[in-house]
Amino acid sequence: VLRSLGIPTRVITNFNSAHDTNINLSIDKYIDISGKTLHLTEDSVWNFHVWNESWFIRRDLGHFYDGWQVLDATPQERSKGIFRCGPASTRAIKEGDVNLDYDSSFVFAAVNADCVTWIHYSSKRKERIYSNTRKIGKFISTKAVGTNSRVDVTDNYKYPEVKDIPFKISYSQYKNALMDDRKILVTAV
Repeated sequence: VLRSLGIPTRVITNFNSAHDTNINLSIDKYIDISGKTLHLTEDSVWNFHVWNESWFIRRDLGHFYDGWQVLDATPQERSKGIFRCGPASTRAIKEGDVNLDYDSSFVFAAVNADCVTWIHYSSKRKERIYSNTRKIGKFISTKAVGTNSRVDVTDNYKYPEVKDIPFKISYSQYKNALMDDRKILVTAV
């Protein structure tokens, strides 16, 4: 419909798509002390989810948020009492501006939520035992214009994940490296 009105629109597929029902920006899993899953939340991770993007000027939010906007024709949660989702600015999602109207927090979680496992001891006590910050929002894609190729648009939704680089060095190696640096410095002068 939007294309017929002359509004640029495309289909987006998000793999490992989070469904954050309580909008706490994490997908929580609860287990008891024996490891049995407790059904205390309706949060889930879907293999994929599909929505549309359309190109809008956002006078209501400011020009910073102009550009591609997420519109979900199959919303699973109520937004202000109505089943709807969007238009949420992809710029807002990437920048983490989750307090804006039009479901930016829900879409942010869909592409960037943390997966957290908790041991549930009682209604007042729980302990986080695992957190995965990289599982959600993989290979966010659209179809290339004029071909059947996939175009990765993940960078429109989130900044690249920072890779942990294990860095271990003994104190003696560190001390020797400092000595080598001093030698280079003295030699250079």
